[in-house]
Amino acid sequence: MNGGPSGFHNAPVTKAFVITSALFTVFFGIQGRSSKLGLSYQDIFEKFRVWKLIMSNFAFSSTPELMFGLYLLSYFRVFERQIGSNKYSVFILFSGALSLLLEVVLLSLLKDTTENLLTSGPYGLIFASFIPFYLDIPVSTRFRVFGVNFSDKSFIYLAGVQLLLSSWKRSIFPGVCGIIAGSLYRLNILGIRKAKFPEFVASFFSRLSLPSFSSSSPPAPSRNIVGTISPNTVRRAERSQPPPMVSSVEPSEEAITTLVSMGFDRNAARQALLHARNDVNAATNILLEAQSH
Repeated sequence: MNGGPSGFHNAPVTKAFVITSALFTVFFGIQGRSSKLGLSYQDIFEKFRVWKLIMSNFAFSSTPELMFGLYLLSYFRVFERQIGSNKYSVFILFSGALSLLLEVVLLSLLKDTTENLLTSGPYGLIFASFIPFYLDIPVSTRFRVFGVNFSDKSFIYLAGVQLLLSSWKRSIFPGVCGIIAGSLYRLNILGIRKAKFPEFVASFFSRLSLPSFSSSSPPAPSRNIVGTISPNTVRRAERSQPPPMVSSVEPSEEAITTLVSMGFDRNAARQALLHARNDVNAATNILLEAQSH
C-alpha cells in the first residue's frame, strides 16, 4: 500500500513540511538540543519560551521518531492530492494550532514541573491525519500472519502506534491532542473544511517555496472534480506504462462508490478499476496520474 504516485508529485506542501521538519531536527540534533525541545509548564507559563511553541511543531526529539514521523507524513501526502494544496495547508494550520492549544491547556491543568513533559514534533498533524486515513482510505488487500488478520493499512497503523508510544506519556499526550484536532476538522467545526487561503496569500507563499516547487507542475485538483475525468484520460495516463491485464470481472459497486466518494467520475472509476484488476489503490493511482496530464 502506498500514498499514490511515487515522490511528491502534486504534493508540494507535504514536501515542504517534510524537508522543514527534517532540517530542524538535524539542526537541533547537531547542537545537542533535540531532547530539550519538548514543552513543559515552566516553558509556557513561567519562562514564556515562545520559540519552543513554534519549534515543537516541526522538530522531532530523536532519530527513531524522525524516521517514523517522516514516513507517515510522506504517506499522508495522498490527502493533499485529494483536497488540493490550498485546503491541505488549512488542514495543517488547523490541526497543528489546535493540537498545540490543547497541549497548552493540558500543561495548565497538570501543572507538572517535569522538564519536557511533552515531546516535540508534528504529532498534531500526523495523528490528525489518521482520522481521514481511517474513514476514507479503503482496505484493498487482507492477509493472515500466524493466524492474525492484517490488511494493507496495518503497516501505517503499526508505524503510528510505534510513534505514539515512542516516548510513552510524553508522546501519547500530543498524539491524542492530534486525534482530537483531526476529529474536529472532520466534524467541520466553523466550516473549516471549506476554508481556503486567499489566492494572493497562496501566491505569496508559492514564491517563497523551494525551487523544486515551481509552477511547472499542475496544481493539485480539489476533491470536487466529479465529471472532469473521462475514460480517455485514464487510457492516456497508461500509455507510458506497460499494457496491464484488464480484468474481465466487473468491479464491485462498493469499489466504484469508494472512488466516486473521492470525487472521481463514475465511468472513469469503473474503467480504472478494470485496468487495475479491481485494486482500489491502484485504480486511485491511475486516476490521480490521469489528472496530472
